[in-house]
Amino acid sequence: MKIVVLGAGAWGTAMAMSAAAHAAGHDVTLWARDAQQAAGMQAARSNQRYLPGLAFPPSLRVQAGDARALADQAELVIIGTPMAALRGMLLLLRDCAAPIAWLCKGFEADTGLMAHEVCAEVAPQLASGAFSGPSFAQEVARGQPSALVAASRHARVRDALVAAFHGPALRVYASEDIVGVEVGGAVKNVLAIATGLCDGLQLGLNARAALITRGLAEMTRLGLALGARPDTFMGLTGLGDLVLTATGDLSRNRRVGLLLAEGKSLQQAVDSLGHVAEGVYSARTVVQRARAAGVEMPIAECVLALLDGRLQAPAALQQLMARDPREE
Repeated sequence: MKIVVLGAGAWGTAMAMSAAAHAAGHDVTLWARDAQQAAGMQAARSNQRYLPGLAFPPSLRVQAGDARALADQAELVIIGTPMAALRGMLLLLRDCAAPIAWLCKGFEADTGLMAHEVCAEVAPQLASGAFSGPSFAQEVARGQPSALVAASRHARVRDALVAAFHGPALRVYASEDIVGVEVGGAVKNVLAIATGLCDGLQLGLNARAALITRGLAEMTRLGLALGARPDTFMGLTGLGDLVLTATGDLSRNRRVGLLLAEGKSLQQAVDSLGHVAEGVYSARTVVQRARAAGVEMPIAECVLALLDGRLQAPAALQQLMARDPREE
């Protein structure tokens, strides 16, 4: 299969490496926006900025140039850009014939739309979907065991993703519930900030377990209000992705919470990461979508207040613990 991955950040690079190492012998090109960056990666046979020390499979090509021309020759296109760049990429690809899937998670900052809603607005004719699940880019790039979900209403998108990536190291499950998959991918980043805060304040394992569990309930409530299936949230892109992002040491969103608990400002926390932490940008839109749908999300509300500077870390905890008793 001829596969093009657009975007040479951590996730785009990891998925290109995974596809290039597949036993089926896929023809894989990783596209980078910056020509100098592409030439450097092609020469070094690695992405030292985002995945240092991990060598590319011999067959993986890296290039810059005309992304649309590359996509027109592909049998599968993977968009590996952050959420903020998705709209522009979909506009570029709006009449592309190949199946298209994106890796980004979250809500668009200006509109509050999920990725599939952005696609429906700017490129409704595309056969498209999301490729998501509980996985860190570094581990996928190393070939460590992982599982992802190919989510799309189009069978040929699901089938293409399974054919491209399913193998001994990466198990790919198919789902038609793109709403549930994308809600899980967006909300878990916000909840991971809360869990990092909890751990940074050394509140204990009991508090962490309660936070993750109640966070899952918030995620599910929002998903159901937006049309998702309830079982999706007990799967890889719900509970699975939440547990990984809320507890894993490689989680950028959890790291933001840890740094805020240390007394760092939000800007200091973000600057220290060197990567995008989608939860910082998704918190406001998650809360806005929840309010519009009449869904109660107290943990997400506290995270937003913390990020906005309206609450300090200890006060956020007090606000959650002071809520009135209720049935679970």
